[in-house]
Amino acid sequence: MSKRLVMFTFTQEPIEEPVIYTLGQQFNLTTNLRRANVSEKEGWIVLELEGKEDDIEQGLIWVTSRGVRVNPVGEDFTEI
Repeated sequence: MSKRLVMFTFTQEPIEEPVIYTLGQQFNLTTNLRRANVSEKEGWIVLELEGKEDDIEQGLIWVTSRGVRVNPVGEDFTEI
């Protein structure tokens, strides 16, 4: 199993969709919300993904297709 830490940045349209739930269900990934800041119009979420590397890759492609910007989070991420 692989783990990856990513940041999702949302605009208004995808913020109303259950993107994280669907990502976990459709791609057999465990999702762990690490940090977030979400309003009615925009938001960002730092999310830990765990699963098969190919499932993570395919899931991130799908998330991007939904209009969510995906950026990797470095190893130096610290908890608040």
